[in-house]
Amino acid sequence: MAEMRTPFFHSFMVNDPALTKVVLKERPDDFPKSDRIAAGLIPLLGRDSVFLTNGAQWKQQRRIIDPAFEGGRLREIFPVIWESAAAAVARLGATPAGSVVEIDHHASHAAADVIFRTLFSIPIESDVAREVFEAFRDHQRSRPVMNLGAFINLPAWVPRFPSRKTGETARRIRRLISKMVDERQAQIAAGTAPDDLATKIMTTADPETGALFTPAEMVDQVAIFFLAGHETSASALAWALYLVALYPEWQDQAAREAQGMAAEFSALSKLRINRDIFRETLRLYPPVPMMVREATAPETFRDRAVPVGAQIVLSPWHLHRHTRFWQSPDDFDPARWSTPECRASARDAYMPFSEGPRVCVGAGFAMLEGTLILAMLLRDFRFEVVEGRDPVPVAYMTVRAKDGIWLRVTPRGPVNPPAQTTG
Repeated sequence: MAEMRTPFFHSFMVNDPALTKVVLKERPDDFPKSDRIAAGLIPLLGRDSVFLTNGAQWKQQRRIIDPAFEGGRLREIFPVIWESAAAAVARLGATPAGSVVEIDHHASHAAADVIFRTLFSIPIESDVAREVFEAFRDHQRSRPVMNLGAFINLPAWVPRFPSRKTGETARRIRRLISKMVDERQAQIAAGTAPDDLATKIMTTADPETGALFTPAEMVDQVAIFFLAGHETSASALAWALYLVALYPEWQDQAAREAQGMAAEFSALSKLRINRDIFRETLRLYPPVPMMVREATAPETFRDRAVPVGAQIVLSPWHLHRHTRFWQSPDDFDPARWSTPECRASARDAYMPFSEGPRVCVGAGFAMLEGTLILAMLLRDFRFEVVEGRDPVPVAYMTVRAKDGIWLRVTPRGPVNPPAQTTG
């Protein structure tokens, strides 16, 4: 644990699993999300996004949203994600063999396609989906994960001004989302709405109050679904492709595993290597590198006084690389996930989707998506690093590469089985 004190803020970075469990799992109501992060995200997400709310409002929102992501829905959305993955393969296949491509752009395109197909039953090629995707890409590059208001303890009434470009792109995205929500509301009223995630969420009433999301509230929820479901998945997929380019022996194993894969939900159970590669990527490059909570009462952490209003910073980036919990923590080693030691470490020191009541509602969705798209790309292409273009991770809205991730991509022929040794 580290304590940081300045004239503007008092914060504690906590990397003790016992304390992270107190904050996230045992007493989450005593440690609500800090409005320091919200200050920078409100222009895009609005004030009523489930990602930013706390207390009773957040609990009601989760009661409405959670049923749409129940385990059984994964089987239903599998064909949609397969279609998105096939479209991603086709887009990458349209580039000349041996080209050096910005792979994180392709990852973003694929992840956005998944979101639009599962939420609104439209592919990324539709006009409104493409426009939202392009606007979001501009927005993502225009702002860091936190702004000045996140660090300086200004009074609540002092506005936190986004940059002009950030404000413009956020308003553009929200106008487009509002249009989609209004159109879906009309379809629901007419009885012609498709059975997708948007319809499920918009027609689910809070079991305790009977309330539905208003169109305005739904705009805020769609904004966070797009941010969380697209941006985080794109970040993880891009880093996964970079890591297998660095370690071609793992890439070949994953490609062999994916050959002959059928478009059936049961195929996922056979993608163990691809799944472990994706897990290991989430350990080394967690899309959300830190979470910030706020103490609502005086606390004592490791014999240190934590005052009311102190910021509690939980850092998956540090926890996932902690030498006390992981063997060779900076190494890329998907095989670790087959060991009892790793599974024990993961119980205490692995939280790419957060933990407790506020765990990401789409965690299972993200693992399905990441594993399947990774497998289909590795089945059809070989990815190689480009000399002199090593990516430098930085925190935008998620962990991205400062100047993009550039890889050489060539079509992959049949992958031969590993050589057998005799002795």
